[in-house]
Amino acid sequence: MQYRKIGKTGLRVSEISLGSWLTYGRSVDRETAIRTIHRAYELGINFFDTANVYARGEAERVVGEALRAFPRESVVIATKVFWPMGDGPNDRGLSRKHIMEQAHASLKRLGVDYVDIYYAHRYDPETPVEETLRAFDDLVRQGKVLYVGVSEWTAAQIREALQVADRYLLDRIVVNQPVYNMLNRYIEKEIIPLGEKEGIGQVVFSPLAQGVLTGKYKPGVPAPAGSRGADPEAGAFVQRYLTDDQLKKAEQLAALARELDLTPAQLALAWVLRQPNVASAIVGATRPEQIEENAKASGVVLSADVLERIEAILNGEGETVR
Repeated sequence: MQYRKIGKTGLRVSEISLGSWLTYGRSVDRETAIRTIHRAYELGINFFDTANVYARGEAERVVGEALRAFPRESVVIATKVFWPMGDGPNDRGLSRKHIMEQAHASLKRLGVDYVDIYYAHRYDPETPVEETLRAFDDLVRQGKVLYVGVSEWTAAQIREALQVADRYLLDRIVVNQPVYNMLNRYIEKEIIPLGEKEGIGQVVFSPLAQGVLTGKYKPGVPAPAGSRGADPEAGAFVQRYLTDDQLKKAEQLAALARELDLTPAQLALAWVLRQPNVASAIVGATRPEQIEENAKASGVVLSADVLERIEAILNGEGETVR
């Protein structure tokens, strides 16, 4: 396992990190989840991502229980705040009240004294950015949060937060968590250049496009039983990728991966990690074997020729027979 620093910080995280969205505390039983998390740690993965809203706190409980088997200083734990955690008017958003209450609730569920990274899970247009950043800064000063991040904020929103932090001498955002994969490259235009300029590292989610880039889905064929695409609830997130055009690209990429003696997932992860500004790629795993396969993508370097061939496929130019 290779490690990278997040932005300009001194914090080193594994290139492959393990997430818990739609899996732990929900579709994966507790015993399997713990075995998978333990296997990830054995493989050198030190970065574990969760959020208060995942399974309404159950994901944090499972992750926290699993990680208690290891020294606290050996793992990097990230969680998030924003989405509703109750039906009350203050049970959502990025107000000081909600942030403080949810930070303490997350720490309790995780069973830790501090989290390494605390993300604003989305931008809150109803709360002043200064209020949000002051609450985050207070948590940092109290030792309950070590680094502050955001998820799926626009470049303009991140710039606003940086300006406010600099104006009031508050803790700066040092990490952003956006979606990024071969089929969704929006961060390349503004987010990555901004990150490189301001010292903000990217920790990307959905690097396998909800499983589409593993090659499990085929054009004109129903989603395999047990897959995310066949799940009426979880499937809502994968539908955007299940077009004939995207699936044909995934097939061509899978063929290229086989030529390189890689799995389609390893090729997709290595492609994401070609970006120096990307510190880590978050993967989900429902069993230990999945994380074993994904971990092997760390350290894989794709040649300029391979990157050109990938670009041709993604641009709809097809793949030349070789």
